[in-house]
Amino acid sequence: MSGQKQQYNFNKLQKRLRRHVGQAISDFNMIEDGDRIMVCLSGGKDSYTLLDILMNLKASAPIHFDLVAVNLDQKQPGFPEHVLPGYLEELGVEYLIVNEDTYSIVKEKVPEGKTTCSLCSRLRRGILYRTATELKCTKVALGHHRDDILETLLLNMFYGGKLKAMPPKLVSDDGKHMVIRPLAYCREKDIIKYSEAKGFPIIPCNLCGSQPNLQRQVIKEMLQNWDRQFPGRIETMFKALQNVVPSHLADSELFDFKGLSRDNALGLEGDTAFDRESFSNPVPEDEEDEGPTIDPALTLAIKAL
Repeated sequence: MSGQKQQYNFNKLQKRLRRHVGQAISDFNMIEDGDRIMVCLSGGKDSYTLLDILMNLKASAPIHFDLVAVNLDQKQPGFPEHVLPGYLEELGVEYLIVNEDTYSIVKEKVPEGKTTCSLCSRLRRGILYRTATELKCTKVALGHHRDDILETLLLNMFYGGKLKAMPPKLVSDDGKHMVIRPLAYCREKDIIKYSEAKGFPIIPCNLCGSQPNLQRQVIKEMLQNWDRQFPGRIETMFKALQNVVPSHLADSELFDFKGLSRDNALGLEGDTAFDRESFSNPVPEDEEDEGPTIDPALTLAIKAL
């Protein structure tokens, strides 16, 4: 592939990621004037992409917000401590490396062969929330993307008996922190391509990433197979999360089935039980008409008026 063609493809990819991030920020009111956002940087492709896109957006946004990149050094053996400070110094972004030996705690508490993710996640979350308070940050940005959200949906359905995913925006249990996921609309395969093109200095997680047969990995592989075999299916699944019909599920806490009557049923979709449902084939995102390119900072400009 010629250099010109590669640059064209990269520009198209970058515009798509920026558009998705800008749309998510607008849809969920993720960033406001005066925000100080703590970007959690793990050293993986997702968090690098998150920081890169947010820095790009900050440079063109008509409102003011600050970014501070925070990495939690969990003292895993062989962790290259020099990589992130060197990279962040070169970027010129404010940053903080937090040193906490959670690795030893997890290894001590979790029996050999058992999944470490749950305990590791709880410890990491507590430290990052504490750090956000110390840094006086108004938002905590995480690098979860669309595939992560769908994987969580299916994990909860298959193993937890809940119709529950990963929200693009939430308030922490203690009510002190607003957590945002600006990559919520971004595809993992786009992030992989972007990360490779940008040459981010990826740091692998040797604590949990190497553990085999994790339930999430099984779900991930299933979604990837569907994406290859049935292009467009993943896009349709994610749209379903934004198009919920409570009256056609079975949660009596979410919808008042007991109080439903012929008199108050107007506006509901009604009974389609005897209709033969017809669905059109989903269209892969790459084939959709993306329309004119709009700077995602424009959504912030509207909010600033």
